[in-house]
Amino acid sequence: MSNKGKTQEKLQGHSSQNYFLDGPNLLRGVTRFWLIRHALVEENARLCLYGSMDVPLCPDSLIAQRPMYRALAKRLPNPAQWFVSPLSRTRETARAIIDSGYSETPLIEETDLIEQNLGAWQGVRYTQLHSHLTLPPHPFWAVEETEYPPDGESMIHVCARVGRLLNRLSRTYAGQDMVAITHGGVIRAALAHALHIHIGTALHFSVQNLSLTILEHLPAGWRVVTVNELPGI
Repeated sequence: MSNKGKTQEKLQGHSSQNYFLDGPNLLRGVTRFWLIRHALVEENARLCLYGSMDVPLCPDSLIAQRPMYRALAKRLPNPAQWFVSPLSRTRETARAIIDSGYSETPLIEETDLIEQNLGAWQGVRYTQLHSHLTLPPHPFWAVEETEYPPDGESMIHVCARVGRLLNRLSRTYAGQDMVAITHGGVIRAALAHALHIHIGTALHFSVQNLSLTILEHLPAGWRVVTVNELPGI
């Protein structure tokens, strides 16, 4: 074989080994997380820091966004392992997706998928939050990433627990698809973990309600496939 042929063979092997994405179809047998932020919560809850409080979804949005639920039901892999946080808004979002055309599947509750616990500041209106903070807020998050609310946790802590969870699930469900209905802070923490970046940097990602973020855990490391993909748009 010529040197040119050997070089091409090595490049082809390298491409295959690293799972290069050359088209829209995702490879099977890959450990893959499909992270979805829960649906919009009701209007009064959006006026305050609700963090890990259990607040209801907005009933009007549940109706208006039915096309997005149908799009997610078609977009998500089937079969897959499904996970929700302990908060009802994630379980209700999962239920809405399943009822929109996805086959019936059990929902596994994972405590570490819960949103940042803002402790004593939960329920505080955004207009009054400045009087409680000890640090200037992050430009794209209610609090700075190292801010530690009384009886709560910082985003640094959220990032650590989410990273441990992703690593554990990657081992337990290796080679499988996992759908997790979770929260905006958790998805940003997952991105920080996958990209090996500071959580303060990851907070610059936009993660809208019902958006999809896809992460893969490969032999070479983590890969981000998509961030903030809005279903049906």
